[in-house]
Amino acid sequence: MTRLDELQTPALVVDAAALDHNLRTMSAALPGARLRPHVKAHKCTTLARRQAALGHRGFTCATIREVEGLAAAGLGDDLLLANEVLDARRLGAIPARVTVAVDSEQTIAAAAAGGVREVLIDVNVGLPRCGCAPADAGGLAALARRQGLEVRGVMGYEGHAMLVEDAGKRSQLVSDSMAILRAAHAEVGGDVLSAGGTGSFDRNRVATEIQAGSYALMDTAYKKLGLPFRLALSVLASVVSVSPSYAVADCGLKALGMDHGNPTIDGAKVWFCSDEHVSFAPEVPVRVGERIRVWPAHVDPTVAYHERLHLVAGDEVLETWQVDLRGW
Repeated sequence: MTRLDELQTPALVVDAAALDHNLRTMSAALPGARLRPHVKAHKCTTLARRQAALGHRGFTCATIREVEGLAAAGLGDDLLLANEVLDARRLGAIPARVTVAVDSEQTIAAAAAGGVREVLIDVNVGLPRCGCAPADAGGLAALARRQGLEVRGVMGYEGHAMLVEDAGKRSQLVSDSMAILRAAHAEVGGDVLSAGGTGSFDRNRVATEIQAGSYALMDTAYKKLGLPFRLALSVLASVVSVSPSYAVADCGLKALGMDHGNPTIDGAKVWFCSDEHVSFAPEVPVRVGERIRVWPAHVDPTVAYHERLHLVAGDEVLETWQVDLRGW
C-alpha cells in the first residue's frame, strides 16, 4: 500500500473518515431526493457514486462535461445542468434524463434546438449572476412550453447568503431569496423548487431540493460558519526552502483556489502564495523535505486544478480517484 510520504507533491488528499462523516451527516439532514449534490465541488464520479449509494440519485452539474461524465458512469437518473448554455446539442445527445436551466428567450431556444426535453426557469433571487427577473419567470415558462419543453419548475441560487458568518443575517437573506423564488414558482408551476447550497442547507425550508456540494470535502471559508462538517480535503506539500523567519512549500496559485483568500497551514501564518509556492511563518521550525497540509479556502477550484485525489487514513493511501469531470 502506498504511504503518504511516497506521493509526489503537491498532491490532493482527502481524509477518509472526515469524508464519510460529511456524506452521512448531510444524508441524514437531507435524505434522498431532498439533496441534489452539486458535483462541481469534487468533479469525481467515484465520489458521486458514494453520494448515490446514500440515496441521492439526482445530481447538479455546472458544465456539459459533468453531465456527460455522470451519464457515462451510470449516474444519469436525473441530471440538472444548473447553468445557461447557448449550444445544447451535446446535452440533447446524452442518454440520460437531463434538465437545463434557462433564463431568456435565447437559452430556451437553444434548449429546444439542442433536443433537451426538460428545463427549469432560473430566477434571480438576489445574487447578481444568472437568472431572469422574477416578474419575467411566468412568461418564459409559457414560451418554453410553446416550444415543446416540459417546465419542471424553478431554480434560484441564494449564493450571496452562503458565506455570511452572522447566522441571523444569513437566515434572513435565505428567507428573502426564497420568498422571491416561491412567488416566481406560483407563476411558473411544476413540482421543482431547486435552490440552496452548503451554507443554507439547514435554513432553506422552501426548496424541494438543495444543491449543496462543498459539504463533502469542505474548505476553510465554510468552516467559519460552524457547520457540522469536517475539513476533509487538503493539499499535501513539501517544504522546499527554509529561511530564519519563514519557510516555503511547493503549493501555490496553480494548486489552490484563491478567490476566497489565502489557504491555512496548521501551526503557521501564511504570508502569501505565488505560482508554485506558499511562503509561511511556522510557529515551530520546519526542515527542508518535511511534509505539510495546506487547507484551501475554496474547495471547488482547488479540485479542478488536480487530475486525481488520494483517499487517506493516517499515513496510508487507501485509494486514488480520478478527478474525471474536469473541463467543459
